[in-house]
Amino acid sequence: MPRRPNFLFFITDQQRADWLGCYGHPVLRTPHIDALAARGTRFDNCYVAAPVCMPNRASLMTGRYPSVHGLRCNGARLPLHANTFVDVLAAAGYHTASIGKSHLQPFLDTPPLRSPVTGDRLILEAWQPQRGDYGNEEPGRYSGSEHQPVATPYYGFQHVDMVTDHGDRCGGHYQQWFRATAPDWQALHDPANELPHDYSAPQAYRTPIPESLYPTTWVADRAVDYLDSRSGDDTPFFAFVSFPDPHHPFNPPGAYWDQYDPADFPVDLPFEAHRNPTPPMRWLDDAYRQGGKPVTAQTATRVSDRHVSEVRALTAGMISCIDDQVGRVMAALEAVGHADNTVVCFNADHGDYLGDFNLILKGLLPLRSVNRVPFIWSDPADPTPRQTAAMASTVDIGATVLDRAGLTPYYGIQGLSQLSVARGGDAVRTDTLVEFNDGAAKFGFESPARVRSLITPDWRLSLYRDQDWGELYDLQNDPRETHNLWDSVSHAGTRAELTLTLAHRLTAQMDECPLPERLA
Repeated sequence: MPRRPNFLFFITDQQRADWLGCYGHPVLRTPHIDALAARGTRFDNCYVAAPVCMPNRASLMTGRYPSVHGLRCNGARLPLHANTFVDVLAAAGYHTASIGKSHLQPFLDTPPLRSPVTGDRLILEAWQPQRGDYGNEEPGRYSGSEHQPVATPYYGFQHVDMVTDHGDRCGGHYQQWFRATAPDWQALHDPANELPHDYSAPQAYRTPIPESLYPTTWVADRAVDYLDSRSGDDTPFFAFVSFPDPHHPFNPPGAYWDQYDPADFPVDLPFEAHRNPTPPMRWLDDAYRQGGKPVTAQTATRVSDRHVSEVRALTAGMISCIDDQVGRVMAALEAVGHADNTVVCFNADHGDYLGDFNLILKGLLPLRSVNRVPFIWSDPADPTPRQTAAMASTVDIGATVLDRAGLTPYYGIQGLSQLSVARGGDAVRTDTLVEFNDGAAKFGFESPARVRSLITPDWRLSLYRDQDWGELYDLQNDPRETHNLWDSVSHAGTRAELTLTLAHRLTAQMDECPLPERLA
């Protein structure tokens, strides 16, 4: 009987597809990640299910869209009774490990921007409160000195090394380790001890924390430890190695801070390059010109050309730091003798505007920079290097892993296996859907925005709830989405056709699970 394959799944936080050497970036150097693509399949049209962390991570785990699995926007939580593809692997005898950022439950203790309105309601919500322990990622859980275990299985994971938040001051198990390891940890966390620099971009911070104590290194250290524990053990494993970078703040440690020169990252798509900016784009431009500040540190904002270049250089440093740690983990995989039977994947939970139209971070503007992510599938059983333009979605990843493991997904999964595509076969999708549900009213909207986008190899159509405008872009002739054709008379037929297709996709957005138990 052939051995069942292992899986080593790398995922980064807020990294757009074109910010890797193997995806054609002209400056950024990522030799270790590029090596994965050199012996596997690079998906050039992989899109998220949602362009923010929590909903898309839940879609990755469940193979279902946010409107179905229930974690619709940041700050919500994935129900504990939700099955994940990792649950299926564990049920089949796999050992499963989550190492790094999970973010399937809230990890901040700050209230949302939009608080529930109680009024005279005797019962607040349409659903009864979710019951169970949903505090596994909250900061208070890790305030003590003793290692705080996570109750397992945690969404299918039997082993959990938890990292929460972003930047140089991540929480979770990392924070407990950091306090125990660095005698001067309080000084290293004191903003007064920031190292000198001449950057002025928002959230550019030169951390005094050395590379050896930085969260990216810690995640790789724990991944190496985990792989070492699998030495001599033929039990198949699934290891989810999740780096909290290159998400802002922009604080690459040590030598990575000045590894890249901002001068090498000019603004190549200024705000003025868009021929007819949408209302939220104009709102962001007005706020910038009036000196306004973002609603939160996570909210998209417009910045100057200088700040675009600085943010890009620092982001490149953070990605290079990740790439070096990917190299360390891959060396460990080789050392323990499992490289010849381990499928290695590389992915990101969503992208970043990263200077397109002078915007940074992410949000409701459904540009390719936030919706398109890297997805590399490197299988030792088929090391032929390939690039595919076939459409793929985050919801497909779990189904693809299960297919490779020879396992059948649970009923209600919405993803399609891309395994045949990874092996050089024909596309299994003609289009993909992206959902965005804002948690509060922003960017000039009177209520939290609801955006649905249909993306094909040739077009992107986006509808905004209750708005009399929308977006239509010709991705073949205008891949950078600079000319909105929504009101173009000559494209009215295309708009109508895509709108009908989107209507069909939304009609299908019903939870098919559970199956009926009786005829009636």
